[in-house]
Amino acid sequence: MTTEGDQFQFWLMDMSDAIDRFLQSVPTQVAARLDYSPESLNVIEEYILDRYPTIDDIKKQSEAKTVDGMARYVGQVFRKHFGGKWIIDFSDKKNAFYGLPQLSGMQEQRTASCPLTLVTASTDRRTGKFIRTVFENYRQRIAQAPK
Repeated sequence: MTTEGDQFQFWLMDMSDAIDRFLQSVPTQVAARLDYSPESLNVIEEYILDRYPTIDDIKKQSEAKTVDGMARYVGQVFRKHFGGKWIIDFSDKKNAFYGLPQLSGMQEQRTASCPLTLVTASTDRRTGKFIRTVFENYRQRIAQAPK
C-alpha cells in the first residue's frame, strides 16, 4: 500500500516526463514558446484562456492531466528563477492547499505558493497576465529585499 507521501514522491520523480508529455500535447507553436522564461508564463496563460472559457471547464476531471502539466510547468518556471522546492502538506485538512503540491523556500517567499491554483485562478480572472504578475511581484520583492 502506498502512502500519500509515496504518491507525492512518485509525482516528483515524474516531473520531467510529465512536463514533456504536457509539451507534446499542446500545439507546436505553443510548445516552441514554452522555454521557462518569464515571458513564457504569458504564453501558457494565453493557452489556458483559449482552452478553458470558464473555471468550470478547467476543473473537469477529463482535464486533470493537462492541468497538472500546466501547473508543473508554471511551478518549474518559478523554481528556475527563484529557487525553492516542491512540498506537499497532508497534516492539516483545514489548510487551503491540503494535498496540493506547493512551492516552498523561494527567495523572499512569505506564504505558500500553489502553481495549480495560479493556473485555475488565471482562468477565473481572465486578464491574460495573472500568472506573470504574480511572478513579477516575487521578482520585485527580491529586488527590494535588504541585502
